[in-house]
Amino acid sequence: MTEVNDQNNLSRSNRKVAFACLGMFSFMIAAAYAAVPLYDLFCRVTGFGGTTQVAEQESEMVIDRVITVRFDGNVNHALPWDFKPAQRSVTLKMGETAQLPYIAANVSDGRTVGTSTFNVTPTSAGVYFNKLDCFCFTEQALEPGETVEMPVVFFVDPEMDKDPMLEHVKEITLSYTFFPVEQPEQPVAARADSPAAETNL
Repeated sequence: MTEVNDQNNLSRSNRKVAFACLGMFSFMIAAAYAAVPLYDLFCRVTGFGGTTQVAEQESEMVIDRVITVRFDGNVNHALPWDFKPAQRSVTLKMGETAQLPYIAANVSDGRTVGTSTFNVTPTSAGVYFNKLDCFCFTEQALEPGETVEMPVVFFVDPEMDKDPMLEHVKEITLSYTFFPVEQPEQPVAARADSPAAETNL
């Protein structure tokens, strides 16, 4: 009798361990999926890593301190594009809204789709760099040989002037890198001699 009880206790103990392991595994999977959006939210709120901010309206204040914004454009080797800013820099007052286009050209003989990553340097200035409109918010599709302008509308928050860590900063670099977006495979047309084709005859 004692042996049976011991076996029952061992079975219950094993089940508890199994459930605990399953619960931990499920938690780790959920945490992994949540980590990406949470990290992205953290970067957007804090400007961590040079992540810029998204603004819904222009700054209500413009101050005399000027800042030069330099522009940089890069393309992953797998995307057959030419991509560069229309001009290399602009100098403006903090709080002043500016618009600058980037020029993108598809140099291949096929339709391509790209999406961009972006950041600013120095990275600590990311929390003060506000975008009102940007091509980086959506995927960009270009037909063979097509050239387009992609504008970015932005301002530098005057609050940056109060940041002691950035009091000597006179330049900010806004950098984009485009990567290819994989396109879904096109459905194969039904052959004339296929069963489906025969059914439709």
